[in-house]
Amino acid sequence: MSQVYSEDSIRTLDWKEHIRKRPGMYIGKLGDGTSPDDGIYVLLKEVVDNSIDEFMMGYGNKIEINVSDELVSVRDYGRGIPLGKVKDVVSRMNTGAKYDSKVFKKSVGLNGVGVKAVNALSTSFTVQAFRDGERKEVRFAQGNVEFESEIEPTEEGNGSWVSFKPDVTIFKNYHYISEFVENLIKNYCYLNSGLTIVYNGEKFQSKHGLLDLLNDSLDTPCLYPPIHVTDGDIEIALTHTNQYGEDYFSFVNGQHTTHGGTHLTAYKESIVKTLREFYKKDFDASDIRASIVAAISIKVEEPIFESQTKTKLGSKDVGPEGPSVRNFVVNFVNKELDNYLHKHADVAEVLLRRIQESERERKAISGIKKLAKQRAKKVSLHNKKLRDCRVHLNSTKKDASESSIFITEGDSASGSITKSRNVNTQAVFSLRGKPLNSFGLTKKVVYENEEFNLLQAALNIENGIEELRYNKVIIATDADVDGMHIRLLLITFFLQFFPELIKQGHLYILQTPLFRVRNKKKTFYCYSDEERLDAIKEIGKSPEITRFKGLGEISPDEFKNFIGDQMRLDPVILKKAESIRELLSFYMGKNTPDRQQFIIENLYVEKDEIE
Repeated sequence: MSQVYSEDSIRTLDWKEHIRKRPGMYIGKLGDGTSPDDGIYVLLKEVVDNSIDEFMMGYGNKIEINVSDELVSVRDYGRGIPLGKVKDVVSRMNTGAKYDSKVFKKSVGLNGVGVKAVNALSTSFTVQAFRDGERKEVRFAQGNVEFESEIEPTEEGNGSWVSFKPDVTIFKNYHYISEFVENLIKNYCYLNSGLTIVYNGEKFQSKHGLLDLLNDSLDTPCLYPPIHVTDGDIEIALTHTNQYGEDYFSFVNGQHTTHGGTHLTAYKESIVKTLREFYKKDFDASDIRASIVAAISIKVEEPIFESQTKTKLGSKDVGPEGPSVRNFVVNFVNKELDNYLHKHADVAEVLLRRIQESERERKAISGIKKLAKQRAKKVSLHNKKLRDCRVHLNSTKKDASESSIFITEGDSASGSITKSRNVNTQAVFSLRGKPLNSFGLTKKVVYENEEFNLLQAALNIENGIEELRYNKVIIATDADVDGMHIRLLLITFFLQFFPELIKQGHLYILQTPLFRVRNKKKTFYCYSDEERLDAIKEIGKSPEITRFKGLGEISPDEFKNFIGDQMRLDPVILKKAESIRELLSFYMGKNTPDRQQFIIENLYVEKDEIE
């Protein structure tokens, strides 16, 4: 029977209902905090962006940020929201000063939506404005006003204070990961010299902008001092290392455009164009950009982003009569990089040698690459090694935002995950035995080793991670010694040849329960001894306790609980202070006395018996 379509079918949602019903339209994906682009970080960013815009306009050089899973607060010392508009600014759509380009010429947020989304998606949201010796406070719950104060005197300095708690009915099982918050804060500082951000009591500052960013990001020695040039609305920095991969950081109006866009594409093109012209040789673009670490920041009036979360810049003119973003970037880089190399012959010589080394390595493995691709076709990758998800099987569109892939070992574990997965968004890649320890080997091994060759093909990362087919690459192995070893070998592979996969937050470890505690009425899946003891107390008398020793022992019906909405993932995070080379050398190199002592000091015996 068909539905009746009449006037009664038409509904008009108010602003908060629409945001809560369609949160993805406003903050991208939801997530639980294990990915740096999950919604809880977008909420924080939307609030901080307003404080950054105040600083960029010349008001307030300090921002205080406190973050816990219970409450997030941001205090700036800008001008403060006009007291008569405090409630409207955080609860009335299309309300804000950023529509007036004279007040906020090149701001991060322009559409008057961001902080309203934070309000609607929080169980508690409080805003206070301090302005010229007066204050006003408004408190909300899920976007509804709970309390509104009168305008009253205060001794607080000018500025705004916002606190919120993400709604647990929307952001389920969420938790903030401090490294992700720190990266966000550091980027704000790199782009705003003179700004001080105090995060949970720790002070962050930057004096040299993108030069500081590059120096802090380098985990291996650079071949030449980073080239750093800035001029008004554009700033660039770049260097090369001996590490595989390409590493880029791009920003527009202080916004970290993690998915790049027009400005980053132009930057890459202009580096290649300039170096070809400087050396008067038509080098392959991949040889020029191999091992590069580079950053670009531009300021644009009323930028056009491809989504509300502002992670990718679309095409946009710099001004009504100015050049396009592409031409603006290309012309600047071409002029400044060429000038720099002419003035610094020593740098030009080192860079030329690096390009030539990349060229020699690429040519040395070109024949192997051809054979490897043929081999991948012969083993019928998509039928035997990779069970792909429908988002890729049914479409040529390379959108990895909602897809993930489990890398697992053994037929039983692969079978359980394959039968339990969401076939629309989750793929499975099956390893055969333990991978090779790739530490110290050249990229030649990626093509010579069948497992690595097929894994690279499945992820589509041969030419870098721009075409990565899955947003989350999840290592799913048993929680025993062999499983841990496989994890280390896979992490070594990615760190050695595709470090940007980890640096950009795509690699995860799947956590599966160690115990099942149940009776006839309740079942608890426990990921630690502590959770097991809590479950026993909850159930009471005579619980049935099962110790899971491998992924293959868990039935597909049960496995659905562990890779669905309640899936627990540990992101693999590389801290800035850690050197990839030193990490790999210590854990995966020769069995040195230092490592032997480390193993002895950290050795423990796991109890399989449950009392």
